[in-house]
Amino acid sequence: MSTAQNGGSSEARRKQLLFRCQRRGFKELDLIFGAFAREHLDTLTAGELDHLDLLLNASDDDVYAWLRGYEAVPERYAFPVFDKLKSVCDRKAPVWIV
Repeated sequence: MSTAQNGGSSEARRKQLLFRCQRRGFKELDLIFGAFAREHLDTLTAGELDHLDLLLNASDDDVYAWLRGYEAVPERYAFPVFDKLKSVCDRKAPVWIV
């Protein structure tokens, strides 16, 4: 359930998601999700925020395998948000902020 549905603001939800994107505990995913959040979080719709939340709740090993192309992404997670996240991962010369 979103923060907005609990009486919180969209801004508070975005801040919470930003924190979660930057601190998954799997360094490579912290960098990928963090870069994604810096670029896209402010423009995501409520539905896209739900999809991001779903990805953040998935296993680190699974998400990393999907992003790197080691395994196919399951339909449950195959949303445009995942495609945007994967595009961050697929860059030829990414700039990571550590």
